[in-house]
This record gives sequence, C-alpha cells and structure tokens, in this order.
Amino acid sequence: MSKARQYELIYITAPEVTDEVLADLHQQIVAIAERFGGAVSKTENWGRKRLAYEIAGQREGVYVLEVIDGPGAMTAELDRRLRVIDTVMRHLIVRVDEDLAIAERATTERKSSMAARRIKRGLPPEPTEGERRRHSEEGDDDDNDVMADAGFSPRGDRGDRGDR
Repeated sequence: MSKARQYELIYITAPEVTDEVLADLHQQIVAIAERFGGAVSKTENWGRKRLAYEIAGQREGVYVLEVIDGPGAMTAELDRRLRVIDTVMRHLIVRVDEDLAIAERATTERKSSMAARRIKRGLPPEPTEGERRRHSEEGDDDDNDVMADAGFSPRGDRGDRGDR
C-alpha cells in the first residue's frame, strides 16, 4: 500500500456559485479522499477575489483551499473529477509534506545552533523568561530604531538628486 502524503488542493469556482454548491463540491472531495483512505484535514474558503486574467469570461472567482492527507492515487482521481465539474474553473494540487519536513528540520537546526552559541557564551541553552520579556519590550528585532538614532533613514542616504 502506498504511503499517505499531505496535499493542498486549491480550486476556483465561478463567482455566482452558491454556498450549497460549494458544500456539495466539498462533500465530493471528502468522499473521494475517504474512498482512497485519506481525509480532508482543513478547508478554508478564501472568498471572492479578482482573477489575474479572465477565465471563461469571468473576472472574479471564489477561491477554496483544501488540505488533504492521502495516497498519490487519490490526487489523480481528484484531478480527473475536478476537470469535468463545470463550476470549477481552475484547480491545482500540490504536495506539501516534503516542504513541511524541510521547514521543520531547518527550525530544529536553527534552535540547536542557537543553543550551542548560548552555551559557548556561558548562557543557558534556552533564553530565560526575563530575556524574552526584555527583548519584546525593547523591540530588539527592529534595527530601524538604532539606525534612526545614528542619523540614517531606513532607506539609506538618498543624496542630492536635484530637481525632478
């Protein structure tokens, strides 16, 4: 049996589509996912938005995101079914589990290197609550304050550019 993966399905429907039609479309997607042993873990209706270009005479569409866990064969069936549904103007299925794993590894590596640097300086591996509070109160992440105090604007020295 194939391994379950995580996918994001984004589809665009015509702007005049009702909530009942969207709910029916969502139920069809859930049924397909369950038939292949998968599950829909999250659904977000992003609402009506302007399209980048006209599709089938439409300038706007309703965007919906579905996060689906399941095997790869499920995506082929979803793709096939969404192509024949008239209310769906466009759809895209993207596998995201590898990207999430890469981001998680990067976060773990960043935390371990920060802990190693802190230990090397003689500090505890994790910042104390007092340090966290002080950083949030002082806004240490904002370098613009330091630069402004030194006489520099965030955009740098613009120089004399003459009349425009």
